[in-house]
Amino acid sequence: MKILIVEDEEIQRVALLDDLLEVGHDTTAVASGDAAVELLAEATFDVILADLKMPGIDGMELLQHVKALQPSTTVIMMTAYGNVETAVHAMKLGAYDYLTKPFSVDELLLVLNRVQNYRSVTRENRRLKSQIETRYSFDNIIGKSQSMQDVFRQLEIAAPSDTTVLLEGETGTGKELAANAIHYNSPRKRHPFIKVSCAMLSKEILESELFGHEKGAFTGAYSQKKGRFELANGGSILLDEVDDISVELQVKLLRVLEEQTFERVGGTKTLKVDVRVIAATKVDLNKLVARDVFRQDLFYRLSIYPIRLPALREREGDAQDLLEHFLHVFNSGNQQIIEPDVYPVLAAYSWPGNVRELRNLAERLTLICQGRPITRECLPSTIQEQAVDGGCSARRLDGKNTLGELVAQFEWDLIRQTLAKVGGNKARASELLRIPASTLKSKIKKYLVE
Repeated sequence: MKILIVEDEEIQRVALLDDLLEVGHDTTAVASGDAAVELLAEATFDVILADLKMPGIDGMELLQHVKALQPSTTVIMMTAYGNVETAVHAMKLGAYDYLTKPFSVDELLLVLNRVQNYRSVTRENRRLKSQIETRYSFDNIIGKSQSMQDVFRQLEIAAPSDTTVLLEGETGTGKELAANAIHYNSPRKRHPFIKVSCAMLSKEILESELFGHEKGAFTGAYSQKKGRFELANGGSILLDEVDDISVELQVKLLRVLEEQTFERVGGTKTLKVDVRVIAATKVDLNKLVARDVFRQDLFYRLSIYPIRLPALREREGDAQDLLEHFLHVFNSGNQQIIEPDVYPVLAAYSWPGNVRELRNLAERLTLICQGRPITRECLPSTIQEQAVDGGCSARRLDGKNTLGELVAQFEWDLIRQTLAKVGGNKARASELLRIPASTLKSKIKKYLVE
C-alpha cells in the first residue's frame, strides 16, 4: 500500500519508515501535520499513520483535512497511553484504528493487514454496486419499439420520486427488471432493495415475512424476526404478484402505504419505516376489485403511477434485438451468426412466454448450434409452425395476385392467428377452426414450404 507517516519524533519516524519499506510498502514520512496537508494536495495515499499529539496541525486536525481532501484514505492514529480516550474519539470521527506507543512492528503490520483486507472488500463492494447500477441503467434495457420507448419515458419519470409504482404485464415481460431500473436510478439506490414474491407464501407466512414477528408469536417463532419492510428501511421493496395477497393482509398493507407504520406479528410496539413500494401484477387488479377479492382503497393506493409492460408480440422488431443480446450473453461475448430466414419466424411467433421464453430459446440455440450459424431448422417446431416466411408472406394486394392467392393468404393468416391464440396447440386450433387436425397439419406444412 502507499503509506504516509506523520510523526514529529525523528527516531520513531525513521524507524517506522525503515520497517514499512522493508516489508514492501511504498512509504513516505513527514515531520508535521502542516507538511502532511501540503503533501495531500499533491499526492494520494492508501493509509496515513499519524501521531495524535504534534505541534501545529495535530492528529485530530489532520484527520479532518484527510476526510475533506481524500475521504477514501484510511487513517490510523498513534498515541501515548494517556491519550487513548482522544484516540477513541478520533475513531468516532472516522479514524480506522489506533496504536498505543510503544508498539511493535508486528502489531503495526497486523493492523495494516486488516486495513488491506478492509480496503479490498470496500473496493469489491464499490465495483459490484457499480456493476448493478450499470446493469439496471435505462440504456441497458433492450427495446427500440415505440411501446418500449413509452415505457422508458415512464420509468425515467418514476425513478427520481418516492411515488408508489404499479407494474402491470404478463408473466415474463420484465416487471422485475423494470423495478430494478426504478430503484437503482433513484435517490434510494445506496439503500436496500428487498423483493418479495407474494404468490409463493401462505397468508400466515407472508404476514411474518413482510412485517416480522416477536418471539413466541406462533409455534416455531423461537426468536424475534425482522420483516422485509424493516429490512428495506431507507430503500425500496418490490411486492411481486401483489394480486395474490389475501384480503385480510391487504388491510395491514394499506396501513403501511398510508402511514409507513406497522406492528410485528404478536407484537404491540408500532414501528415506523421509510420505504418506497413498487408492486407488480400479472392480472388486471380492476377485475379483482369488481369481484371483491382485492380492496378498492388498496388498488387506488398502489396504482398512483401504473406502468404497463407490453407483451413481446406487441413490441415490433424487439425480438430480433433481444435474441442477438441473449446469444451474446450465452456465448460469453462471442458473436453467433443468425441466418436471415430466422427473423421472419421470430416476428410471426406470438411469444406466450414473452422475453423469458425468448431468453430460454437463446440458451437452447447456444447449446444446439455450438457456435454454428443459427438457421430456421434450429428453431422449435412450435415456433416454426406460426411463421410466415414463404409464398403467402410474399403475396401483396398489388393487383397482381389471383383470387386463389388472396384466399390462400387469408386462410394462412387465420390459421396463424388461431395458433397464436392457443399458444401453438394444433389440436385446440383445429377445434376452433372446425377442421380435422390432419387437415390443419397439412395446410401448415403446405404454406411453410410455398
